[in-house]
Parts: sequence; C-alpha cells; structure tokens
Amino acid sequence: MEQTMTKINPTNLADTLGKPLELPCGVVLKNRMVKAAMSDSLGDGRGNATDAQSRLYERWAQGGVALSLIGEVQGTPHYPEKPGNLVLNPNLDKEALQDLARRGSINDAHLWPQLGHAGALSYLPISKPKGPSALDLAELQCEGMSIADIEALPTMYANAALIAKEAGFGGVQIHAGHGFLLSQFLSPLFNRRTDEYGGSIEGRFRVVREVIETVRKAVGNAFPIGIKINSTDQLEGGLTEEDAMEMIGIIDQTSIDLIDISGGTYFPGASASSDSSSGSGPYFIEFAKRAKQITTIPIMATGGFKTRQQAVDAIASGAVDMVSIGRAMALNCSLANDWLSIEGDDPKLPRFAINPPGGVTAWYSMRLTALAEDSEDAFDLDLESAMSIYDARDEARCDDWRQDFGED
Repeated sequence: MEQTMTKINPTNLADTLGKPLELPCGVVLKNRMVKAAMSDSLGDGRGNATDAQSRLYERWAQGGVALSLIGEVQGTPHYPEKPGNLVLNPNLDKEALQDLARRGSINDAHLWPQLGHAGALSYLPISKPKGPSALDLAELQCEGMSIADIEALPTMYANAALIAKEAGFGGVQIHAGHGFLLSQFLSPLFNRRTDEYGGSIEGRFRVVREVIETVRKAVGNAFPIGIKINSTDQLEGGLTEEDAMEMIGIIDQTSIDLIDISGGTYFPGASASSDSSSGSGPYFIEFAKRAKQITTIPIMATGGFKTRQQAVDAIASGAVDMVSIGRAMALNCSLANDWLSIEGDDPKLPRFAINPPGGVTAWYSMRLTALAEDSEDAFDLDLESAMSIYDARDEARCDDWRQDFGED
C-alpha cells in the first residue's frame, strides 16, 4: 500500500509540530517535539546535578523543544542504572538541582526528570540488584523483592517527585519501560510472583498503579505526571503487545497526563530497537495508533524518528500527539527550531562499521558530554574510543558513589 506523505509547508508545520498541546492536568506544552529521555551520565558521581548537565538541557530549551526528559533519575541511590545518575533524595545539592531545573526550563520549555529504579538491572559495581522475582540466569542474577520492599516503592517515587516539583521542574515521568524495575513488574519474564503483585495483567500492574496514585497525591492535580511503557519487551516470554494494550486501558483510568510508548529492554544480550539498522521509520507508530483508540490521554512515541517528514506524518495522521526524539537531538540541539522552520533540514545520523554491545549508546553519551561543554564541533571519537572513555568515567565515579551511599 502506498503511503501518503504530508507535504511540508508553513501552515502544516504550525498545525502539526508547532501546535500547542494541553495535558489533562491543564498544563500546556508549546509544541509537539520532545527531547527523549537519555542517560546523559552527567551527574557528579554523588547523585548531584552539574553545571555541564544544566548547560546541556539549557541548549535543548534554547533549541525550541516543548519538553526535555532527563533519563534515569533515581529516587534511591541503592539501585542506579549508572553512577552518573541523579538521585532525588533529601541529601542532594539543592542549589545545583534548582539550577538544572531553571536553565532547562527557559524559553517556555518544560524539563521533567524520568523517575526510575533499575531493579534487576542495577549497576553491579555499586549495588546488589533486586527485582520482582529472584533470577539466577547466566547473564543476570538478582534477589527477589519482599512485600515490604514493594510497599516502600510508591513513597520513594512520591518523595522524588515532590523534590522535583519543589526544585522547579515542570513535571515528572514514571519510568515503566526498557526493562527497569517497573517494567520488570509488568513483564512475565521477570515477574514470576504468585501474590497480588504478579500473575494477571492487573496484578503485574498493581505496583505501577500504586506508584501513580501516591505520586499524584504528593504533587497535586495540576502537576504533570507522564509514564513510559513498553509496547513489547522484544524478548521471548516477555511483555507482549496484547498485554501492553490492556495496560494502556488500565492507565486510561489513572491521572496520568502523557503516555510515552517505547519498547525493548537492556536485558544482557537483547537487541535494542535504537541500534537496529533495518528499520527506516519510527518503531512504535502502529501500536501508538491502536492505543489512541482506547485512551483519551495524550500519546507520545519514542524511537526511530530520523526525519521531519516522519514526525509531521505521525502527528498529522493522528497516530500520536507528540514525537519524542533522542539521537537526532543529540546531533542537533536546535532540531526543534529547525524543524519548525520551512528551511529546516534533517540531521545525518552516523553509521558505524562495528556495533559491540553498548557501543552506540556510549558514543551518543559522549556526544552529549561534548554538547554540554559546547565542544561538539571538535567531537570526533570513534566507537571504541568513546566506549573506553565512557567506561573509565563510570569506573572513576564508583568510588565517590560508595563513599557517599555505601552499598545496599
């Protein structure tokens, strides 16, 4: 079937990418372009924001985005994704966090931390992973969480959300995708519990519902709360699209303001959607289009947006309400402004001759560091060099992390 492309003109741009979006809570986002959550790895190794991190999000705000998401922000230091994560706990550097919130919110942009907990995928050098169920696999081992552990989660997320609100962030996103803790609860591959937090779709979703309700109670009705959810784990025995669609229906009954559709996990050895070279277009549009039929909550899709035409068509077709863009925005901080200009062009994504596990992610992380230092014009790392620098930086931060937080 031949696909009809929406011709780009100034009126069309204003009606698609440039059109404001009102969220259910009443907050208005100024356009339909979002800088996707990425693990920028720019924290100071003690859970605090840094000047470089503030500069990075300031640049995206200057570049015209409606919303930027800070990936992998932790509510507890004991289960981080990496030692460059922010940790929203009472002992943080409040001035540094406020500076990040302020600078990332200029130009009427929103900046939301993505609240997470790595669970079974917690960074081994500084944690003892726990997940919904104990796992003893060749590539992944973790302890199972007790009922007390699970019952503590909603308050942890709510406390982090309240810290974010008080620091001046415009909202928060609850991370229930990509194989981290809440995603693990949703997935029958990770969640083998037989109590009220496992089994049925409703049981696996129970802790997510409790987190949403407790966060909402903490921040009030006018503060945006988003959620990121997988359309599929892309793993045999994991979350299926059918299960995920049922969960969209459950989310529709909550106070969530924006549903972010993605997919895949960081399970060791799993292929990442973002590293795929076979797909030429956005990855989760068809799922998002189906989800739009069963929820009135705005839908956003993350993954695979490489051209303005793809973004315009996704909005114009009604498949999504917002487009969430990661790597293209890492190549051009002003992509939103460029795509809202009729003369705007698409970034040229690099191609790599080799693709070792985690290599492309490390390259883009180091690219973010160059943006934060205003030195992207001199950035010329190859994949192996980027991996080496990225890994060495994480290793150096681990001592600071242990000194401040110990190990759980």
